Amino acid sequence: MPSIEFVSLAGAVLLLISIFSSKLANKVGIPSLLFFLLTGWLIGNFGGVMLDNIEIAKFIGDFALIFILFAGGYDSHWPNIQPVLWQGLCLSTFGVFITMLLLGSFAWFILGSFSSFSLGIHGITFAEGLLLAAIVSSTDAAAVFSVLRSSRLDLKGKLQPLLELESSSNDPMAVLLTTSLISYIGAGHASWLEGGLFLVMQLTIGVVIGYGAGRGMVWLLNHLGLSSAGLYAIASIALVLLTFSAATFFKGNGFLAVYVAGVVAGNHKVVHQNYIGAFHDSFAWLMQIIMFLTLGMLSVPHKAELSALASVAVAVSLFLMFVARPLSVFISLSWSKISIKEKLLISWVGLRGSVPIVLATFPLAFGIKEAGEIFVLVSCIVVMSVLIQGFSLAPVARWLGLADKK
Repeated sequence: MPSIEFVSLAGAVLLLISIFSSKLANKVGIPSLLFFLLTGWLIGNFGGVMLDNIEIAKFIGDFALIFILFAGGYDSHWPNIQPVLWQGLCLSTFGVFITMLLLGSFAWFILGSFSSFSLGIHGITFAEGLLLAAIVSSTDAAAVFSVLRSSRLDLKGKLQPLLELESSSNDPMAVLLTTSLISYIGAGHASWLEGGLFLVMQLTIGVVIGYGAGRGMVWLLNHLGLSSAGLYAIASIALVLLTFSAATFFKGNGFLAVYVAGVVAGNHKVVHQNYIGAFHDSFAWLMQIIMFLTLGMLSVPHKAELSALASVAVAVSLFLMFVARPLSVFISLSWSKISIKEKLLISWVGLRGSVPIVLATFPLAFGIKEAGEIFVLVSCIVVMSVLIQGFSLAPVARWLGLADKK
């Protein structure tokens, strides 16, 4: 067993590397998650620290995701999102669902067992195609705005708050669809109607418990009368974990519940509100670093088939970027007065990030067929999205005339 000195040194070095990687990423214009993943991969492949326990990786990812989603909700300010509320909600719900249907159908077409070409891996069912699509259906707020900050750009009109609302609120929908599909696939005999009812039940219970927990969190924090601001932050951690546990216990979606609780708590007056918000922002960053280092070190089954999966990853990524995402945006916002140029930019601002890679561990932990290939595909899709859309986001915004210099 390694000594405490060695563990402390290794932890300090990894955290410092991750922090400096984040600074470098902001200068280059690439989301820092790519550097975190690369650091974990280098450690796993050349540092001799390879993680081969899927359950541990999923536990770390789940725990991190709880606080990442809560922090995203807590930081959503009502005055900013109110003017674009319905557009953002349409993108984060119907948009995610349409993306899943389109991309899932495409993935099933090129990878289905009926197809004349499987592109290097075994065929998948339609449900597994939808699962792959659900995992990568959400966009990443941190990835989008780290690129905008590094490019020193502000988006014109209501684009910035709209993208902030969509990218911070579509993660729960992706989690909900992923967990529902895993339950459907795992049940084997369940019908699509049963799967749909399970989805509605998880959504309803998650929202109800999340709203109640958020109001309860506000009341309790305002009446605790603690002697230190730090104790309020610790109390908020306990309440977030309690919210997740309660929603899961009552068969709701715990991730959706903590996000809703974060939105409610963040938009009500709470004692030491700024301190609690800064604490959860820092804690969410720590969770992201730990999560990506872990996932980078993860030894995934069939990882050796990466070269065979490369062509599939390219095809799925391009379809997502140029077909599924744009169609989902234009369909979801067909009723709004948003201009075609703005819709085109929203379509391109679809960077994938932390949540898809965490969700990709769910099929592994549940023993879903082809889970190893799905994990590798999702990792490749995220990397391609960050590289292609991340580098081109600022030029596209300028080309469409929707960018202002800071």
